Amino acid sequence: TVLRAPIYRRTKVPKLVRPRGEMRFEAPCPAQMTPEFIASVQRALAARGEFTGAVSGEMDAPTRAAVRRYQATRGLDSAQLSLETARALGLVAIDLSEITDSPG
Repeated sequence: TVLRAPIYRRTKVPKLVRPRGEMRFEAPCPAQMTPEFIASVQRALAARGEFTGAVSGEMDAPTRAAVRRYQATRGLDSAQLSLETARALGLVAIDLSEITDSPG
């Protein structure tokens, strides 16, 4: 009879943290996502302490991570830049008719 000591392993098992949900939000048009615009996003996020990478004008992984962090603190967990976030960063014009309902 051959006896061996048992072999134990730790295995990571995926755990559902929250159910998958659908998010809908407005985003800047692809034509607006120019290298100059993305560089402005990077500078705006850097000014707020969210982005520490080099300003490259590319929507790379560090930029997407910074966008996600910034938006997550405002209730939107997405690496896709929302139009609301772009407005909050001062990068997209705000339609004043959306702000004021009364004339004058």
